[in-house]
Amino acid sequence: MKKQNGRVVGFEMNSQEPEKAAAFYANVFGWEVAEPKWDYWAVKTGEDGIDGGIAKGPQDYPHGIRVQIEVDSINETIAQAVDNGAMVVREKMDFDTFYLAYLVDPSGVGIGLVEQK
Repeated sequence: MKKQNGRVVGFEMNSQEPEKAAAFYANVFGWEVAEPKWDYWAVKTGEDGIDGGIAKGPQDYPHGIRVQIEVDSINETIAQAVDNGAMVVREKMDFDTFYLAYLVDPSGVGIGLVEQK
């Protein structure tokens, strides 16, 4: 089996009021917030920080933070995660330059998997 990268490459903060959350983090921490795309506001947290985004929280995860973990093969990682007790909450989604899936680990923590194309 191919070794998975496993590096945390980002985060997603989910909120039912993403505009309010974006303004808060920009004003308090100086985060650079982009214009929204698909109810998602990309953020840059600083030169040495991990970047991520603020999203309109979906029904499966209305509030909270999910870390995004980069993997070499999203299909292999999903299969391995399920074999180890994870639940898939969003199957592999296809974006311009990457694939993304959302899982919940056996302890209830939400994570995202990212595979670059």
